[in-house]
Amino acid sequence: MGTSQSSAGPGANVSLVPPWAEPVPDPEEPDVVSATDLETPPGLEPPPTAVRDLLAPDRRFVSARRNLGSFAKTGDAARLRRGIAQYVRTGYGGAGTMSRRLGSVSRTARSLSQVLDPGAADRGLDRALLQGNSVAEITDAVVEAACSSDGTLDAEASRESIRNALSDLLGLYSDVDLLRLTDAQREFVIESFVAHDVYRRFALDVGKHLVDNAPTATIGLSRLKQARNYIRQTIAESFRLLREAGQSMTTAHVRSTVANALTNSLVVFEGYLA
Repeated sequence: MGTSQSSAGPGANVSLVPPWAEPVPDPEEPDVVSATDLETPPGLEPPPTAVRDLLAPDRRFVSARRNLGSFAKTGDAARLRRGIAQYVRTGYGGAGTMSRRLGSVSRTARSLSQVLDPGAADRGLDRALLQGNSVAEITDAVVEAACSSDGTLDAEASRESIRNALSDLLGLYSDVDLLRLTDAQREFVIESFVAHDVYRRFALDVGKHLVDNAPTATIGLSRLKQARNYIRQTIAESFRLLREAGQSMTTAHVRSTVANALTNSLVVFEGYLA
């Protein structure tokens, strides 16, 4: 599932939110007030603004790995949820800090929306030139236009997540024209991209530990799929609630909507510990 299981995850004494991961104000996009209509678990407050330059503690993922290791051995879904909650809280300093750490996800989502929107000005995607090309060639062009490679794990995770999201769309609509998506199809790709990207960060950090603790490699991959589905379902619910609250997924507002969906999802993940 492209989990990069060889990675042991980031270590201690590194910035939880490196400068290049910080959200950057976008003059082209108006501010949107967060509509956090999720039912926040009792005792859990909305995430506070994180302290800048907060360093990761020693053994930052030990609690998450303990619970995820138990989940890998037994399949206990409660251990999975607790493991992901600890991953957010102790691994990344809580929902507030982790939402900042994932700032590149919302930036890439906006870029992807611009590339896929037939009504937007071409953003590195020459639709006329790509006419008649194969799905694989168009997919490569979309990935390159939306998220060029810069050598970071963030960029590589996002590029692969874009591919996964487009593959998901093609699985639903085999005859879809990737150069002329409807608004609903574009929004589906954005939501799918976000879910895949969050899961990929999780897999890079703790996926190897989860697989190593499963009885067999096959069971380990099955456990990873369960984790992916839990992450995906939670993020999908966040997007649904934001749509009901009136937040738009137009290209002009997609970055703020994605940022809000991410924050709300992380609050839900962390809330399992409440």
